[in-house]
Amino acid sequence: MITAGALLMVVGTTTIALLVLRWVGGAVRRETIPEPQRLPFLGGNPPTTHAWSRYHIRYYAMALLFLAFDMEMVFMYPWAVVFVREGTVALVEMLMFIVILLLGILYAWREGALEWA
Repeated sequence: MITAGALLMVVGTTTIALLVLRWVGGAVRRETIPEPQRLPFLGGNPPTTHAWSRYHIRYYAMALLFLAFDMEMVFMYPWAVVFVREGTVALVEMLMFIVILLLGILYAWREGALEWA
């Protein structure tokens, strides 16, 4: 149960924080910021491309491959703890997992998904 004192403290702290933010935010207006600093990216330099420009599809394929191997590492950390208890059974299971990932990489290689050009 929340006491009245705790509720009053939360409301008071929030109110004070909002007032301070309004006071600080009011000191810096958009009109006082120079034009080059208002640009969305590139550290104030004029943008050469649109911010919503699309990447080539090959970047997505590489990102998916990276995620596959990243997930492999996520599964291997807890597996190391289980391996101490289970022994050979855990080793066989991890080898099956790695073989499945390897088959996926070999398939992607055969289909040409790893070619950059």
